[in-house]
Amino acid sequence: MQTVVAIADIREHVRAAKGAGRRVAFVPTMGFLHEGHAALVTEARRRGDFVVMSVFVNPLQFGPSEDFAQYPRDAARDQRVAAESGVDVLWTPEAGEIYPTGPSIMVDPGPVGTILEGAIRPGHFAGVLTVVLKLFAIVQPEVAVFGRKDAQQAFLVRRMTEEFNLPVGIVVVPTVREHDGLALSSRNVYLDPAMREAAAALPRALEAGVAAFRAGERKAGSVVAASYRALANVAALTVEYINVLDPAEFQPNHAATPRSYLVLAARAGSRRLIDNVILGDGLESDPRLPARASDAAAVG
Repeated sequence: MQTVVAIADIREHVRAAKGAGRRVAFVPTMGFLHEGHAALVTEARRRGDFVVMSVFVNPLQFGPSEDFAQYPRDAARDQRVAAESGVDVLWTPEAGEIYPTGPSIMVDPGPVGTILEGAIRPGHFAGVLTVVLKLFAIVQPEVAVFGRKDAQQAFLVRRMTEEFNLPVGIVVVPTVREHDGLALSSRNVYLDPAMREAAAALPRALEAGVAAFRAGERKAGSVVAASYRALANVAALTVEYINVLDPAEFQPNHAATPRSYLVLAARAGSRRLIDNVILGDGLESDPRLPARASDAAAVG
């Protein structure tokens, strides 16, 4: 595995790969890599034969009261996980090169960027889409791979590639979970034992919503209520939202369908956790299975 920092160097590696007829698959990350990121690389290997991973903690997507300075970073760990996962080139750019004069133009995420995570974290998705657009412009991959845990982000990235006619296929990989179902996240390192125990209730809440759907419930409000009931006695959790969303537009819907998302966000102490499930799938039994056809869309 090669590791580069400069934009010119990653462009040269990509240029050489494409010149040799290789298909470039891109995995953008913020580092502190774990098994979930490794699963993204596995899928990238299926979709291409030259895998680029970026590690860049993007300051634009953090609000003034958020954890940019404290976001977990471990360069040695990132090198090890990336190499063991099969990354060809690890790109670790500096903020000063990505934003040499500070961003004066930002991508507007539209209405979906103002609900759920966008309502709680104003400006977050503008920062996400701006950096993803820049990374795509630099790497110019044929395909890019994202995780489903950040479902709203994945939806907006796909919508951006469609509306801007970007020649990038977007693939969304099922969430990788810990032994008790908690979604893997770099921020899980923040959880103390009490928070971690409380956080384990979140996948159980998703399972309760799925169980209601499988029992024949088709009213979104009833599915949501089942999830809320599963969290009723978890005093250490503060629920911010639970919603059933239409998969086509990522908007709240009165009807629950097999492809609807059940999404939730909660705080364990001071730490925010998000998770989701597709009602017809349930919590994934094998998170490394190939993405379903509905989770992969080639653009351009």
